[in-house]
Amino acid sequence: MQGLVYKSTGSWYLVKDKKNSFIECKLAGKLRNSNLKSTNPVCTGDFVNIKIDKNKTPVIESVLNRKNYIIRKSVKLSKQYQIIASNIDLCFLIITVSRPLTSKMFIDRFLASNFAYNIDTCLLFNKIDDLDIEEKSNLDELFDLYSSIGYKCFKISGKKLLNLESLECEMKNKTCVFTGHSGSGKSTLLNSIDGSLNIKTSPISSSNLTGQHTTTFSKMYDLKNGSKIIDTPGIKGFGLYDFDEAQLKDCFIEFLKYKNCKYNDCLHKDEPGCDVKSAVDKGLIAESRYKNYLELFSDLNSV
Repeated sequence: MQGLVYKSTGSWYLVKDKKNSFIECKLAGKLRNSNLKSTNPVCTGDFVNIKIDKNKTPVIESVLNRKNYIIRKSVKLSKQYQIIASNIDLCFLIITVSRPLTSKMFIDRFLASNFAYNIDTCLLFNKIDDLDIEEKSNLDELFDLYSSIGYKCFKISGKKLLNLESLECEMKNKTCVFTGHSGSGKSTLLNSIDGSLNIKTSPISSSNLTGQHTTTFSKMYDLKNGSKIIDTPGIKGFGLYDFDEAQLKDCFIEFLKYKNCKYNDCLHKDEPGCDVKSAVDKGLIAESRYKNYLELFSDLNSV
């Protein structure tokens, strides 16, 4: 029989079958060793085939093809990665301009990776109720930058329930991932969207203004509006893996408008006659985005 993975702890999996019943499953031995680069061959969001073994234990025998997935560097194994969630219709990155700060580099790395793995992304600028004048100006600058590139952006407050209606409309009937730095207000936001979730929250650390991990593994929830959400762990270590640096230029979507480079294989670095570099010089492409592109390119070359 087939089912959808709602929760994965690494040792067992909670799967909903086609009759909407939940089944606790183990993993078949052949799957456990099937992908040595990934620490987890099965993740939340996977569609799987289940069988009952000779001990009458439900076992995940195989995983159906994924349309996309989010990965991060393994916490314990530096040369491996962890698949956080799969088969995603829409990903929401929660951004805070302070307490904790979400950097432009982090945002750009996240957007590039999601584009590479065919995941549509919206940006949620959270905690708009708790900003001083300078922080509000910084938020407006980021909002205008990424909106002008073409990303859907929302200014919200999960705590004060501000501007959540348009967000909920965007989510309707979709499988959505919510992610962001620990302390960005993710759990509070999800509880505000649907009060029945009752996801655990923790306060910001007063010593370093960062959050404490409240989500330790990915878990899927069904919402009343027909959507599904996947709550993910904090995404420290998120990045680009098994990735060709020549593909990176196509993951900065505003670069795609500038196609008149002198060389067809231009990487937009130090080549003469580069249309993208010309656009940066003219202010048509944000300098911060171009600098982050160069840094990500360098990181890929050093792997």
